[in-house]
Amino acid sequence: MDVFVIGGVGIDTVVRVPGLPLPDRETIHVAPVESYIGHTGHGVVLGCHRLGLESGLADVIGDDAEGRRIRTAYQELGLPLAIAVHPSGTRRSVNLVSPDGSRVSLYDGRHPAGLRVDPDLWRGWIERARHVHVSIMDFARRALPDVLTAGRTLSTDLQDWDGDDEYHWDFAQYADIVFVSTSALRDHAIDWIFACGRAWVVVAMAGADGSDLYVRGEEPIHLPAVDIPGRPVVDSNGAGDAYVAAFLTTWLDGRSYYEAAMAGTVAGAWACGSPGTHTDLITAEQLMLLTR
Repeated sequence: MDVFVIGGVGIDTVVRVPGLPLPDRETIHVAPVESYIGHTGHGVVLGCHRLGLESGLADVIGDDAEGRRIRTAYQELGLPLAIAVHPSGTRRSVNLVSPDGSRVSLYDGRHPAGLRVDPDLWRGWIERARHVHVSIMDFARRALPDVLTAGRTLSTDLQDWDGDDEYHWDFAQYADIVFVSTSALRDHAIDWIFACGRAWVVVAMAGADGSDLYVRGEEPIHLPAVDIPGRPVVDSNGAGDAYVAAFLTTWLDGRSYYEAAMAGTVAGAWACGSPGTHTDLITAEQLMLLTR
């Protein structure tokens, strides 16, 4: 297996609203509400799969309709899925999407803090993987030492970390490659990751403002966002996950961090051109045509 992901699958309910913030009205008429299999770990698994890698997922889900939907989808895709079932159920989000594609996500993580599962859920898979991506699920932090013990490279996405929240510290310190959104990020956060962790590279993703590539010991590089002709932005759900998948795929192919970040930029822009979550992630052929 090329990339094994630990944590981060759930169901997204997407509501297309007339604008954000919402108007101050009791009733707002919207387009048909749709639901999708989504969340960050699934986006990386599916994105890598679409780009030609062998990928799989370990996670905690519920014995509920949402969990059964996830199992069925992975069976149909032929993707490995290692699961532990918990009575709190399967994670969910309600994502409000405005006409310009921006969004607000109402996240229902539902699993109790401190949740522990049998580490055999991931250990065998880690041994078979070239690279492991660990989502910031609380149960998944116990997998971090196992990844290093197995001698595998490790990445994580800190999402909208502010640079101070201690919940994220383990993930930031263990990972070789750190992705993070700039939406709440404070100025000292990148320096802290390099000073307190083992990361070789940090990618700070800023949506329509592009991303910044920080490589240990080098000057940062800004990569502006790209527009894909004939594919306007309609929905930013899953764009960051698409970026991560393309970055990892390109880097595992032996290319530079800069080339990986360029691939991520294009894949993220591509994901914004389709409604819903992870409904049309970029393929290897499409990525090659748009980055050559």
